[in-house]
Amino acid sequence: MTALICALNTKYIHSSLAPWYLKASIAERYPSVKCDILEFTINESQDKLFEQITKREFDIIGFSTYIWNVEIVLSLCEKIKKSKNVKIFLGGPEVSYNSSELLEKYPFIDYIVAGEGEKPVAELCSGEVALDEILGLCYRKDGKIITKEPFTSSDDPPYPYSDEYFESLKGRISYLETSRGCPYRCAFCLSGRCGGVRFFDLERSKKSILALSQGGSKTIKFVDRTFNADKKRARELFSFIIDNCGEKIPSDVCFHFEIEGDILDDETIEILSKAKSGLFQMEIGLQSFNPQTLTAINRKANTDRLCENIKKLILLGNIHIHIDLIAGLPYEDIKSIAESFNKALSLRPHMLQLGFLKLLHGAELRENPELLPCEYRKDAPYEVTETKWLSREELTLLHTIEDFFDKFYNSGRFPRLEKYIFETVKNPFEFYTGLALFVKETQESHSLDALSLCIYNYLAKIDDLDIDIVRDLMAMDRLATNREGALPEFLKIHSPKLKEYLNMLEGDPKTKSKKGIKRAITLLKTENAFVYVDYDTKNPVTKEYELIKYII
Repeated sequence: MTALICALNTKYIHSSLAPWYLKASIAERYPSVKCDILEFTINESQDKLFEQITKREFDIIGFSTYIWNVEIVLSLCEKIKKSKNVKIFLGGPEVSYNSSELLEKYPFIDYIVAGEGEKPVAELCSGEVALDEILGLCYRKDGKIITKEPFTSSDDPPYPYSDEYFESLKGRISYLETSRGCPYRCAFCLSGRCGGVRFFDLERSKKSILALSQGGSKTIKFVDRTFNADKKRARELFSFIIDNCGEKIPSDVCFHFEIEGDILDDETIEILSKAKSGLFQMEIGLQSFNPQTLTAINRKANTDRLCENIKKLILLGNIHIHIDLIAGLPYEDIKSIAESFNKALSLRPHMLQLGFLKLLHGAELRENPELLPCEYRKDAPYEVTETKWLSREELTLLHTIEDFFDKFYNSGRFPRLEKYIFETVKNPFEFYTGLALFVKETQESHSLDALSLCIYNYLAKIDDLDIDIVRDLMAMDRLATNREGALPEFLKIHSPKLKEYLNMLEGDPKTKSKKGIKRAITLLKTENAFVYVDYDTKNPVTKEYELIKYII
């Protein structure tokens, strides 16, 4: 028996963990089965993908299926079925809770593996186990569709990090799972659907951390849905990484975690304070600050403690903090979203992501529509387009704000200017609404210069803002975050003094530039001073180059 397992990732920099779990499970249980893996991206030509797949010989082919690739996967499967006499199966979160619908609609799909796939896929690919004995396997029999509950194992999955895995990784982002499931039952999510959380062997987790750290990947993302669900265990793994950084773990590797902010304790924060700057990234889901909304989605959080802990983490200065809000949840109207946005922004995270609710198959909000009267797209990713509390026009407006905010705040290109705006305007959400609409209507190209000019022109019309301060902050931001070292014309100050100041810096051993390192300089309007930057090393958290002010 020969099996081929395919993964379609969103970008080349991403890798996929699921196929390697499946291959390891097949090898462990049925070593006579030959299993190959192919990884692609959703941006590649379907004709190219089809050619790469069908030039191989195999008896059965499977796809890891998610909301971002399901449409392409189905299209490919239909073509494959027409060209080769093979069995096709799908697995993954996108197909685990709608297997009957898929098997009814797509006759070219032979099997759906619902839930965890390691054991069921190995048994299916072996051909040695009767279909009705394979847990989680959905299929057709005598013209009828046979469905089963998603399978949840009590065992640790097999170790996926083989030599072949590392040969295929090629420096891409790698993924690490030290637990499976979630202790929470958020109504929009699937992670807690199959019971609580189970933790994998701790020593194996440490082994995996070291293996991935030494495998060439610069970013390692933990896929644990709530990494700190077990505080003691989380502290031990944080300490293990910190203690080995610079020795067994290369100093340029970064680890990304999803954590629950309100259950952080001072002991954990104290451990995190010892981490090398840039070693950790933390993603913390807020979703909303509306108490009624949080109750409706089963999100029991102490928001006061959550905010306090986020502030503590940010004050450490050594960890990149990413927080999330979701638009489209029950009881969330535009006023409520604005309040959540302003409160979240006041925490001063490095990234504030405004996401949009997607009604996933199997999620409580989709299965119980009375919880969220709404309209949503019927094709993946099933995004909500209108609710009882948010009109279609308001959601469209929120998309406009989100698009601009990503370019302005989350890009990290305007940190000083953004701080000045936040400290000056009364209502940030209202302000960014106006700015986002102005940029959308007037920006002539997608370049950074065009975006900057639109922002500058809008800010020049705001009475509360000093346009000379705006100019200086924009110029400093540009020099500190863009190694090209060139200002757009509207930010330049033309002066023969600049050359004189550069020569002065070069003449002082303390400020002389390093060989091969580019330097940029500009005068300030609001001070008798200039600033300069050497494009040497970035701050690993903010991604900025150091900007130095020189009083004239």
